[in-house]
Amino acid sequence: MSDTRQIIVDGTEVEVPAHYTLLQACEEAGAEVPRFCYHERLSVAGNCRMCLVELKGAPKPIASCAWGVRDCRPGPEGQLPEVSTRSPKVKKAREGVMEFLLINHPLDCPICDQGGECDLQDQAMAYGVDKNRFEENKRAVEDKNIGPLVKTIMTRCIHCTRCVRFTTEVAGVSDLGATGRGEDMEITTYLQAAMASELQGNVIDLCPVGALTSKPYAFKARPWELTKVESVDVMDAVGSNIRVDVKGREVMRIMPRLNESINEEWISDKTRFIWDGLRSQRLDRPYIREGGKLRPASWGEAFALIADKASKTAPEKIGALAGDLAGVEEMFALKGLMAALGSANMDCRTDGTALDPVHGRASYLFNSTIDGIEDADAILLIGTNPRHEAPILNARIRKRWRAEPTMIGLIGEAADLTYDYTHLGDSVDALAKLADHAPANAERPMMIIGQGALSGPNGAEVLALAVQVAKKIGVIKNGWNGFNVLHTAAGRVGGLDIGFVPTDGGKDAGAIAGGEVDLLFNLGADELEIADGTFTVYIGTHGDRGAHGADVILPGAAYTEKSATYVNTEGRPQQTQRGAFPPGEAKEDWAILRALSDKLGKTLPYNTLEQLRAALYAEHPHLAQLEQITEADASALADLAKKAPKSAGKAKFARAFDDFYLTNPIARASKVMAECSATLNRPDLAVAAE
Repeated sequence: MSDTRQIIVDGTEVEVPAHYTLLQACEEAGAEVPRFCYHERLSVAGNCRMCLVELKGAPKPIASCAWGVRDCRPGPEGQLPEVSTRSPKVKKAREGVMEFLLINHPLDCPICDQGGECDLQDQAMAYGVDKNRFEENKRAVEDKNIGPLVKTIMTRCIHCTRCVRFTTEVAGVSDLGATGRGEDMEITTYLQAAMASELQGNVIDLCPVGALTSKPYAFKARPWELTKVESVDVMDAVGSNIRVDVKGREVMRIMPRLNESINEEWISDKTRFIWDGLRSQRLDRPYIREGGKLRPASWGEAFALIADKASKTAPEKIGALAGDLAGVEEMFALKGLMAALGSANMDCRTDGTALDPVHGRASYLFNSTIDGIEDADAILLIGTNPRHEAPILNARIRKRWRAEPTMIGLIGEAADLTYDYTHLGDSVDALAKLADHAPANAERPMMIIGQGALSGPNGAEVLALAVQVAKKIGVIKNGWNGFNVLHTAAGRVGGLDIGFVPTDGGKDAGAIAGGEVDLLFNLGADELEIADGTFTVYIGTHGDRGAHGADVILPGAAYTEKSATYVNTEGRPQQTQRGAFPPGEAKEDWAILRALSDKLGKTLPYNTLEQLRAALYAEHPHLAQLEQITEADASALADLAKKAPKSAGKAKFARAFDDFYLTNPIARASKVMAECSATLNRPDLAVAAE
């Protein structure tokens, strides 16, 4: 290990990197050091003083979070530095710090949403004293209205400044700060405006007391009442690892899980606060349209009507669409059903993007991986706004930008991305000009191309042009593939992996939705309009756009109600786990398709989810490698680069979507997301009541 130091902690000698703080060194030695202000991913503040330790030779206890191992002096005869975390001096010092922290803290644990998960509670029990000498009136602070997501009870605040450092350093916005000095110091938003970051909910997890809690979750449940299920987020294509907390049959909250390769320990606000949409506007029984109106029906009635329609429809007039939230298993079942019916009309690219598995996996994956962003020394963004399309990935770009100077360029709509960049234009022409550019003056340049660049009428040309540019400027070279496609739909990469796209002259999403089929199986595709005249069978969860125009509705299960595989934008298969059961008569989507295939006389060859996955893994072995990325072969991109157009148009790159908070049926059913859309998309209205 290069540049290390030996140090003695509580009598145990350890060797640690020289850049470690004493707190990290103590933890490396197995000692527990309490802390409130220190956090591994934030800058050192050193203002709570709870992490005091005794360093041999120091005149008084020192804050271990702010003292480096390399700053420890050896003894007079060269002895190793000695640190004690359990001496009487340390014990007395921590008791004093805790007593000061509790001087003004209110005694409202019974009504505090942090109760049971409170660092202050835990550390007061472990390191505090059993009596209080303070007899004056306690200090009180007025609560702030900082938006629809974070509830404030600022009298509880202990001024650790974790929230301030997070919003400034990780989220990249100057939403929170401290005003006043001494007893008058307060954490607040500037000019009493609402917080405007897409990552603001993370301050709830960071707050070590109950000063910042979840406003939608307030007074809903206690932590010990909740069943906790580890799962995966589907609000975007990043695949953030989450924990779903369920009380009874209802999801009560969604929390982040640690995954250093994907989301670290952060999640976006849409991921965290979407849960109220899981119970609103749900489809809980089959429906049939008669005389222009939907009526409840039995599963048998619905299946009989579909079977009758299918028997009268030619195979080339049958189509299937898979929506943004569809899992791999149900798409695989639907693909099998379409093959049995003799139709090649299927598509998962409902936004019309030009991605196609025929060009190889490298043409539609985030090849450098999300973790690889931290290795890049130049980044080119094309037709994407990662702050809205993938806030967690955008935070990773910002982390790289803050770590050391990184060239970042943008071709597309200018926006506040929370870091500095050079705007190179907003059209295809600006991208084409880079084809004559010399190789980038960087060892690991990266290109991130968004769905806004690929979903237009010239999407195929843009993709080929982007690959050509990537090869010319050194984004793709031996030992490094920095060509990255940023997806916005959680189900898209899985659909492309299993080939849920038209083959052998089959119709694509535009043709299928445009009325070129007579019978359509719509697996949760709510983001496009279906032409009148098409007999539509909708399998989904919410009464959204897809259900409004359907002739038969079959209620499915949301991502928290089933075990399903999702492949994130970097090609990493992950599985959600069931936290609650679907409402009413709703079933898991693959089971609906299996039962339907039986009624259509085209029985699918599996009866259980395990049998389905065995068939899936036999055809696509890489999907069995959960949590692992199978590297894509970049050599196939050479043929795609040759298809680049000779001349580029002036067409501007479009947005992937207009409203970050309302991108799918679950989000549109959420009152919290509707409030966020109304408040946070209009900064002029986002002023708290005074």
